[in-house]
Amino acid sequence: MSNYVELEQVSWRREGKEVLSDMSWKAEDGEHWAIFGLNGSGKTTLLNLICGYIWPSTGQIRVLGEKYGEVDLRELRKSIGWVSSSLQARIHGGETAQRLVVSGKYASIGIYEQPEPEDFDRARQLMVQLRCGHLWDRTYQTCSQGEQQKLLIARALMANPKLLILDEAANGLDFISREGLLDSIAELGALPDSPHMMYVTHHTEEILPLFSKTLLLRRGQIFKQGNTRDMLNSEVLSSFFEIPVHVEWNQDRAWLSRQM
Repeated sequence: MSNYVELEQVSWRREGKEVLSDMSWKAEDGEHWAIFGLNGSGKTTLLNLICGYIWPSTGQIRVLGEKYGEVDLRELRKSIGWVSSSLQARIHGGETAQRLVVSGKYASIGIYEQPEPEDFDRARQLMVQLRCGHLWDRTYQTCSQGEQQKLLIARALMANPKLLILDEAANGLDFISREGLLDSIAELGALPDSPHMMYVTHHTEEILPLFSKTLLLRRGQIFKQGNTRDMLNSEVLSSFFEIPVHVEWNQDRAWLSRQM
């Protein structure tokens, strides 16, 4: 198998402080990965490295078969869809759902070119697929947070990315909205033409069965990596959190509680 992400002894320093340290990790074709860590563990820094927005202080990175330093990152980023809550603040509230999704083709906030009719056909197909087709003429500001996240995923898929990164996608959602979003992600991951997917979270119960591999990130270092079932158990996570915790698997998802 080939690797769609490969980090070899990667570190990143800022103002003399090591934020990420000696990270080696391979994500192989056919695998969807969860990246799990607490706030401040280095998850966002890792994503910025993968997407080429920052450069490693040491080590080498390959993404989608391309070695950083030998590839035009502006072109490579067109094959990477990154859905983050930070993107929401940049979107004009009066933008319609359909135009927001179509803008993903151009990797822009807003449309500054003339879309083709088939672009809107593609946007409608994606919105129906993600169970938000009913939002077609709605403005972004009138959509719920869960609906907004689905629109951002549809927007990311407009460019047919080879890698889709879902960064804290369910953050701030209520239970019903979260489960609806996770259902849509599960359905997307089951499609034969699904992109490689990475799901970044600090909630174990959000890690769906399709994410068969998990990377545990702690204090800027890889704590452990491997099959999700082997990562999300009471023994490993008690060591990871440095407090006793209990993990109960229910419906192929890991539910975490503190052990008293």
